[in-house]
Amino acid sequence: MKFDTKVVRAGIIPDPTSGSIVPPIYETATYVLPEVGKDRGFDYTRSSNPTRQVLEENLAAIENGKYGVSFASGMSAVDAALKLLGSGDHVVSGDDVYGGVTRHFDNVLARHGLEFTYVDSTDTESVRAAITSKTRMLWIETPTNPLLKVTDLEAMASIAREHDLLLGVDSTFATPVFLRPLEFGVDIVMHSTTKYLSGHNQIIGGILVTNRQDIFEQMKYIQKTIGAVSSPFDCWLNLSGLKTLHLRMRRHEESAMQVAQFLESHDKIERVLYPGLPSHPQHAVAKAQMSGFSGMITFELTGGTEAGKTLMNNVQLCGLAESLGSVETMITHPASMTHVDVPLADRHKRGLTDGLVRLSVGIEDVEDIISDLEQALTQA
Repeated sequence: MKFDTKVVRAGIIPDPTSGSIVPPIYETATYVLPEVGKDRGFDYTRSSNPTRQVLEENLAAIENGKYGVSFASGMSAVDAALKLLGSGDHVVSGDDVYGGVTRHFDNVLARHGLEFTYVDSTDTESVRAAITSKTRMLWIETPTNPLLKVTDLEAMASIAREHDLLLGVDSTFATPVFLRPLEFGVDIVMHSTTKYLSGHNQIIGGILVTNRQDIFEQMKYIQKTIGAVSSPFDCWLNLSGLKTLHLRMRRHEESAMQVAQFLESHDKIERVLYPGLPSHPQHAVAKAQMSGFSGMITFELTGGTEAGKTLMNNVQLCGLAESLGSVETMITHPASMTHVDVPLADRHKRGLTDGLVRLSVGIEDVEDIISDLEQALTQA
């Protein structure tokens, strides 16, 4: 089955009771058992649910994986992945990760005995040098949030095998349309389904996908035990959004390239970070391992922080919003929004300046997006 067909059809069959082409929403907490000790595959919705199972099978298929486990949010999926570890274990994490991940690692999991070292994951030797006898996991984002660094996944998989480490990759920005990390030897792929995978700003959700049965069984146990599961209605909405994922992502990328080129040529823009531009530091790696560059752009104005704020306060079409990956174009100030809980010194060390602007390019007419940015730039 070709990829575009998988997106629309994988794991989805007409409802056997009615023939409905759309999977039903099984809004039930529990299920009547035919007799003691037997069920029809479901006993309690915290453990499993037919609508959620369809979503899990569909997402696993398009990620080219065997198993999917759905959670109530991207962060609950991250938390579940880290629950594979125990007190005293060490994690080497990419330094440019979502601010909520940094907050969770440093302010929650560290209190329970996990240790974290942040390194530039685009520098293979830095990753290798950070590994200790306690290291049990590499945690990577690619492209990263918000600096859009691109990590060589073959190199990370090689290091993980060499040191018997779990390799987890947050591939939210790329989606399976442009990158399928399991094909590079990654153990666990995480997506915030809130973003591109649902694509319409309707739900909060997360997914873990793996090819390893042992990891899947542990994830299912954690999902059932903790109960941070996606609701049947959210799963149904996610399935509806997924049917156009491949079409949306191609439009996001096509428009983002034009917007990135416009920004790079503008005299008020200091720098533009977009993996599809030849000027991007990891452009060659992105071309080698990704089939496209998605719809995220990060840039900084020559006027610094105040100019960036003026731009964001004067856009009209672009929504000043916390999230990304939707059909609507959204603009974000990472330092005061998505990464506000990352200490100032750490932000600046990573290259996340206060004047940085993150743009999630939607699927509106690209000329309207550029016109909106142009008029806001005249005021910056």
